[in-house]
Amino acid sequence: MSDSINYGELMHRAMRGLMKELLTDIGKNGLPGEHHFFITFDTAHKGVEIADWLRDRYPTEMTLVIQHWFENLVVYDDYFTITLNFGNNPEPLIIPFEAIKTFVDPSVEFGLRFEDQDGEADDMDDIPESPMVELEDEPEAAKGDAEVVSLDSFRK
Repeated sequence: MSDSINYGELMHRAMRGLMKELLTDIGKNGLPGEHHFFITFDTAHKGVEIADWLRDRYPTEMTLVIQHWFENLVVYDDYFTITLNFGNNPEPLIIPFEAIKTFVDPSVEFGLRFEDQDGEADDMDDIPESPMVELEDEPEAAKGDAEVVSLDSFRK
């Protein structure tokens, strides 16, 4: 038994559990109302599986916007899978929960921030309210839309 309680690790486990439950429900029932998510993750993290061209474009981190179009959102114990549309090219992604740096639902001003291995956390003040650009000719049958957003243009 340890000499102290690791509250940080317990909180991270609880927050990841919240994300798992939320994503599981969204995968089954879709996004309600105006909800949408910004999920920033470490693209170099072990277990992340993304297309080579995405890894080349985002070698350290990537932010997904899940809103109008997404497919195959399936949640597992340690990761989730999702297919997103990048310029009319559906791409499957596998994202371990441990790779996630931030999870934000700007429609209700809710966010989670996860510290990295050094105990440092990203500054959530740098996350924009909503950089989502409405796409023209969006399919009516679309279930949810996801877009990769470079936050560099929003940083101060």
